[in-house]
Amino acid sequence: MTLAVSVVIPSYNEADAIVPVLDRIFQAVDSVLEVLVVVDFEEDTTVPVVRDHPRFGDGLELLVSDYGRGPAHAIRYGIDHASHDVVVVTMADGSDDPRQIDPLARLVERGVVVAAASRYSPGGQQVGGPMLKGLISQTAGRSLGVLARVGTHDATNSFKAFNTEFIREVGIHSTSGFEIGLELTAKARRLRRPVAELPTIWLDRTIGDSNFDMKAWIPKYLRWYRFAFGPALTLDQVTAQAARIAALNQRVSTRNGTSQ
Repeated sequence: MTLAVSVVIPSYNEADAIVPVLDRIFQAVDSVLEVLVVVDFEEDTTVPVVRDHPRFGDGLELLVSDYGRGPAHAIRYGIDHASHDVVVVTMADGSDDPRQIDPLARLVERGVVVAAASRYSPGGQQVGGPMLKGLISQTAGRSLGVLARVGTHDATNSFKAFNTEFIREVGIHSTSGFEIGLELTAKARRLRRPVAELPTIWLDRTIGDSNFDMKAWIPKYLRWYRFAFGPALTLDQVTAQAARIAALNQRVSTRNGTSQ
């Protein structure tokens, strides 16, 4: 049976920069493919470019999220509209290697609920990007892999494949930043569901600016980081604790006046 994959790409004013990303995905992926580009508003510069792409309407769709602003809402909106049993989240900036979409999806097909593209496992590499951000990410990823045994050395990387049914079972509670990859990895660990990884080479974007707000988002990541440690929980316990974390993170955003 042919593997079918939904690829979700959150985008914010990428304009023409998204074209080579889409082209590489369609060239690299052999699975039956649905690519969902998700934006926050119709005026986003990504919109006309995606609609003009030759694959628009033929495996490529544009979604305008009404869940709220920011990448977390865009990712959740895309996942909620995914048609296939495997969903892959990748970025619009070209930093991820689309040739790994098929291998990651096949890991999910074999039974893992989260398959991570790992910059910090043997054979992986991060090329470019802010030094402090990379150091924090690497420390978090490796410590979670070794100490919390989450199944990957790169839990914070957004480039992951997921079992769609698993996501709909546990829900997504994150509302800001790119927390979702870490959140779902932590939930899988506390439920003792299988997680796997493949090494990846991540390249910092060469066009445009990153939308990662390290100062605003790191405190929220830390709550999901801590959540990954601990004994096995039931599904009800996981969702209850996740809801509390999300409420705390939302309270911090409201108090600081940060965007979602």
